[in-house]
Amino acid sequence: MTNNYKNANIRPTVVKRLELYKDRWTSYGATAGILGISEKLAPGDLRRFEIFRDYGDEFLEEISADISVAKWKKNAILFEEGTYVDMAFFIVQGAVEVYLHKAKGAEPSRSPKPPAALTVLQSQLEKQNKNGAAITFLSALDFNLPASGALELGPGEIFGEIGAMNGWPQSVTARATADCVLVQIRVPALRRMKRKSPALKQRLDKIYRERSLLAQLRTTPLLQPCDEAVLETLANNVELISCEPNEVIAREGEPVDAFYLVRSGFVKLSQKMGDGELVVSYLSKGMTLGEAELLLEGRSGWHCTASSVEFSDLVKISRDDFLALTKKYSSIGRQLWETAVARLKQVGGSKKNISKSQFMQAALDKGLAEGNSILVIDLNVCTRCDECVRGCADTHGGRPRFVREGDKYENLLITKACYHCQDPVCLVGCPTGAIRRASVGEVVEIVDNLCIGCQACANNCPYDAIVMHETGEVWAENMIPELLRGKPRLLASKCDLCYKTNHGPACVNNCPHGCAVRIGNVEEFQRLAVR
Repeated sequence: MTNNYKNANIRPTVVKRLELYKDRWTSYGATAGILGISEKLAPGDLRRFEIFRDYGDEFLEEISADISVAKWKKNAILFEEGTYVDMAFFIVQGAVEVYLHKAKGAEPSRSPKPPAALTVLQSQLEKQNKNGAAITFLSALDFNLPASGALELGPGEIFGEIGAMNGWPQSVTARATADCVLVQIRVPALRRMKRKSPALKQRLDKIYRERSLLAQLRTTPLLQPCDEAVLETLANNVELISCEPNEVIAREGEPVDAFYLVRSGFVKLSQKMGDGELVVSYLSKGMTLGEAELLLEGRSGWHCTASSVEFSDLVKISRDDFLALTKKYSSIGRQLWETAVARLKQVGGSKKNISKSQFMQAALDKGLAEGNSILVIDLNVCTRCDECVRGCADTHGGRPRFVREGDKYENLLITKACYHCQDPVCLVGCPTGAIRRASVGEVVEIVDNLCIGCQACANNCPYDAIVMHETGEVWAENMIPELLRGKPRLLASKCDLCYKTNHGPACVNNCPHGCAVRIGNVEEFQRLAVR
């Protein structure tokens, strides 16, 4: 194997790369516990591992940049509860224990910031949307742990992929119980591998059913009335659907054969209008599709066309299982009737109000559905004093983290400030892990001393919310990756919601006119817009 991971000190360049990668996998920074890590592996090297044997050289060469092989020391923490991990781990040698801190009575996390693990369970609670229709959030539990609260995994097993591919925080802590060799596969490569190999898809789906699905069904509020036998039958019968961006899930007018629960991503609902289509609504994680069509007698076709806005995952429950479920449990039927009525009213309202449909389309196009904290400015009130920018700069050492410009919708300016997305694509492809979840709510941050200025995050961000700054330095001639050698050193920066301060986002607090606000969903944005 090229630059064998068992010896991290072969060349100075390898050491340099190790320093860049040390904080890539866990929040422990320089004490990450990695004993060695590979450089980019050739197809022949990758094929030594069982998980890559179904793929050809050309494909493996394409995905190799998102794959590493690392040796971890005994007792090293790979990741903690509540952290976001953008990769799956495949165990080659050694053993890894996954567990809950509370269940084991473990010491509190050594992470420099409080982990958000316990907030994962809060996502299981039933919430209400603005129309009063129930939204049932699937649990983000990745493991159906035994009574002991811990599970040991060995060679040939995969873990971490469920949270990574669904954009969920990890619900368990993973610890090496011996010196381990792990293949680490980042989400872009994992998605491509899953699409190309039916065998891998079947394998990952099997893992999901065994470790997570039943636990998730148990904690889904919609299914609370169900007894264990019914839930086990559902877990065995459901189909797991993974969708590409713009993939059609159901087409208007075609026969209805199933009921869907959205696991992750966004689904757009649209109807035909003339030669085009009208966007009438959208669904996000935990929402359902098909209840109106299946509950209304005499309706045989889909009311809307449902298509994936991005990468989405759904649980598909057959028509027969759905009808049996609503027949046996009247409370489930009543709840779904309420959702169906609210959905039909929303669709009807959108068709009567074309501007509402246009807004919905604009919201999906501009990523408003994806964002957790979007900075918008009311241009009818704003005097262009730039106090928002100055407040940001003062909080961040003189360097503002956003630009007071961007897309406009009616009276609102959607600034080029980080959205802190539910599924942040900026995290994909960072070679050092400099851009990461901060383990504080939904905050995405960039760690300056890990950033190498490669611009991967800035190029990936669809909203131009990451700014590259010059540092006045030049990269050394032994820099890894080689393409940076001799070039000016840049530094990426972006909004971090001022989470290290006690005053909240300075852009909002410094606005003297109250026209700069942070919104967390499409409905809040729509209420701000002039009608």
